Amino acid sequence: MSVQLIKQYHAQVEKIIRYGGNRKESSVRKPFQDLLEHYARQRNLEMIAELDYRTRKGHTVYPDGTLKDALRQDWGYWESKDDQDDLNVEIEKKFAKGYPCNNILFEDTQTAVLYQACEEVGRMDFMDAAALDALLTKFVSCESKEVREFREAIENFSRDIPDLGEMLRDAIRQQYEQNPAFQKAAKGFLVLSPVTPG
Repeated sequence: MSVQLIKQYHAQVEKIIRYGGNRKESSVRKPFQDLLEHYARQRNLEMIAELDYRTRKGHTVYPDGTLKDALRQDWGYWESKDDQDDLNVEIEKKFAKGYPCNNILFEDTQTAVLYQACEEVGRMDFMDAAALDALLTKFVSCESKEVREFREAIENFSRDIPDLGEMLRDAIRQQYEQNPAFQKAAKGFLVLSPVTPG
């Protein structure tokens, strides 16, 4: 979506490190969140920080960010770690806690790792702007099975409405022509009571 934005992100992180003197997750997380928010908006999504997620075992976890659409459906998750952490170990810890693996991006400002359908589908060095751009685009473009089925149901329903309306009109017309009880009820329903001036 934008290699230039990734270069701006790198410049912002370097500035934070130069001014602040450290690379802690809490210090450098915000610029990456801003970058993700830009990618998300290109897909009409929002990156919402620290939303609770209920695991299959009934525990609550809090990914650093959750990609949401206007219908409040989850599209993906983001988890930031310190570059001093072993990213692979941290990923395993998160999955052991029940973090979702259908579309989750882990990063430590050095490496980004994307899991989709519970499989690692990409691992990129942050300094490779083109590869990171492709990975972030893949992350925000991933449509879960539930979201896809919901969207398809809406599209199918919208497409079927004219036919359903015509079928309903035909059923009413047929009942009106053949069913005396329906005729009587319909006439009573359609008669407007005159309004008496007060």
